[in-house]
Amino acid sequence: MPHPTPDDTLPAPWRAELGARLAPDESVESWTLLDLDAALNFGQGLLVLTTRRLLARAPGADWQAWPLDAGLRLRHADHAGVATLELVDAGGRLASWRYTLNQNLAALRLIGDFERRREALREGRAALPREEAVCASCKAPLPPGEEECPVCSRELHEAPSTWTLFRLWRFARPYRGMLFSGLALMFGATAATLVSPYLTMPLMDEVLIPYQAGQQIDPQKVWLYLGGLFAAACVSWILGYYKTYILALVSERIAADLRTSTYEHLMSLSLEYFGGKRTGDLIARIGSDSDRLSVFLSLHALDFVTDVLMIAVTALILFTINPWLALVTLIPLPLVGWMIHFVRDRLRTGFEKIDRVWGEVTNVLADTIPGIRVVKAFAQEKRETGRFRAANQHNLELNDRINRTWSKFSPTVTWATEVGLLVVWGFGIWLVAHSQITVGVLTAFLAYIGRFYTRLDSMSRIVSVTQKAAAGAKRIFDILDHVSSVPEPTRPVPLPRVEGAISLREVSFRYGNRGVIRNLDLDIRPGEMIGLVGHSGSGKSTLVNLICRFYDVSGGAISIDGVDIRNVALADFRRNIGLVLQEPFLFFGTIAENIAYGRPDATRAEIIAAARAAHAHDFILRLPLGYDSIVGERGQGLSGGERQRVSIARALLIDPRILIMDEATSAVDTETEKEIQKALENLVQGRTTIAIAHRLSTLRKADRLVVMDRGEIVEVGNHDELMAAQGAYWRLYQAQLRHAEQLAEGSDA
Repeated sequence: MPHPTPDDTLPAPWRAELGARLAPDESVESWTLLDLDAALNFGQGLLVLTTRRLLARAPGADWQAWPLDAGLRLRHADHAGVATLELVDAGGRLASWRYTLNQNLAALRLIGDFERRREALREGRAALPREEAVCASCKAPLPPGEEECPVCSRELHEAPSTWTLFRLWRFARPYRGMLFSGLALMFGATAATLVSPYLTMPLMDEVLIPYQAGQQIDPQKVWLYLGGLFAAACVSWILGYYKTYILALVSERIAADLRTSTYEHLMSLSLEYFGGKRTGDLIARIGSDSDRLSVFLSLHALDFVTDVLMIAVTALILFTINPWLALVTLIPLPLVGWMIHFVRDRLRTGFEKIDRVWGEVTNVLADTIPGIRVVKAFAQEKRETGRFRAANQHNLELNDRINRTWSKFSPTVTWATEVGLLVVWGFGIWLVAHSQITVGVLTAFLAYIGRFYTRLDSMSRIVSVTQKAAAGAKRIFDILDHVSSVPEPTRPVPLPRVEGAISLREVSFRYGNRGVIRNLDLDIRPGEMIGLVGHSGSGKSTLVNLICRFYDVSGGAISIDGVDIRNVALADFRRNIGLVLQEPFLFFGTIAENIAYGRPDATRAEIIAAARAAHAHDFILRLPLGYDSIVGERGQGLSGGERQRVSIARALLIDPRILIMDEATSAVDTETEKEIQKALENLVQGRTTIAIAHRLSTLRKADRLVVMDRGEIVEVGNHDELMAAQGAYWRLYQAQLRHAEQLAEGSDA
């Protein structure tokens, strides 16, 4: 199927309006919407590249056109969610357009096509056809205007295969001894259950039927056959007990190892992975999906293997007794097999959808329970209840759909086996009437058939739980198969005592199509305090994330003491970094446990010393149990400033060579900020410190201030030097002074 042309993908209103302006031999090559006007108000506009010119209609303006010329250039920049596109020539700027980053992908395609046209005009040749965009993962062609690969998207939502369950063997391998012992016991138990029907033949033919004919019952034969039946039952029970127990132990250990491995792998993934996932969905995968696999392995997989074994051995015995009667017994098998194949596909798709919807239900819980204070503050209890009810109703509807399919399948299988049993009865009576088999043979045959059809019915019912388990296994292996974008080095370089020298060389970083850091160079000396300042969105926090190696740079390199941080084991590297986040996060537990999170073996004296340094000791002693007080989930038992001081103490306890503070004082009042600043004056001595703060007054004592704008360093110097230069830092400082004066005037009024 051919991909749509750019003309076809234009929105209908624009297609009609633009069509009247195009020449007969002119066609559209690329286009992008312009959804902001010059004052950054939302509007509707369009920028179009044709084979002959550039056409534009900014929001609220008339159409403009520029014939394509080798001297024209398009300049692109983005900042804080807004992108700017400028058309310039040798004389200066001809036009400028604004748009949100939602349109950035289309704009970048237009720029690429424009450059291709301009290059062709400069060289005096026809423009080469556009290179077809391909997916970076699977190399499949991308349709025009599409960012998501249709092949990868289809694979993402593809129904799980039953073969996924065989991947669990890597977790079963350590327990293969126990597993094979359990299987051997299962074979023995299955064989013991098949002895009883076989003994009914001589019991009927040599004891009961002769007795009805007037012969005396031989007690020895009776006791022999009854003893054999009793012994077979006892052996089957004993072997079945140990078989069930051993395989249950194995399945629980496989599920436990699966949960542990999934969680360990999850912890090794970069922040980029978590940015695109919901907490509730990840909890559901590790929790309910692994539990479902445990139940499947301990119960249903065992039953399935037993059923297959029983059916195979029973069929073999039936053919040895009477081949023709055995063939009649197998009549329902083709119908049952076809139904299993028909239903399996629907169940696979259905259960995979149910898992995703159940993740939505868990997501609502994961959102609202931790955020219950916000929910109640804005009186949104009914709204959140409605979200949960809608997700739960969606889950119910999908389950009802699956149950409708399953309710047709299961009774039909039962009906087929009942009909098959009637056919066997009829054919068996005919064989007895023609003296081809004895009544004892028919009785034993019917006993075996009862087991055969029961196992066949049971095996067909396992289709449902197998597809549920396959869906759960796929969701878990989706995590295990994900490769971290911040990989561990294959041969990590040992990191000796860190001095704290940090070097950034031509560092660049992109979030998708958006460039955040561009060719940045910076050297930080050991023990130096650096203040990062700039407007929101200038790249300060991103730069800190790159230094901590939460993300890897897109270009360039970051070194610590001359060693590229990508060549150092992550744990060794981050052990030397103390990080205080803008939003302090505390775990449920005592204050002492939260302070000692980075060093669980720290003594109480060391914990108290870190708390004193962070000016947290006094308020901790005022709590009912002091350092043993429970702070509650996410530290809800403490104020924002108290939580921040505990998090500072947590960072200080590990005595890092590099201290990074991302808006560390933004959540505290003025008095608390002063206390923290006094503590920092002593703490930064001999320690490389990088501090981000919007309040520039908190960074006046920094050795150097690094001013960032649009991912680039625009100024470097101390406070006095930058104020004297009256550049970007001076403008920021003056703006904050005016804002403070306005607040003061407002409070006086």
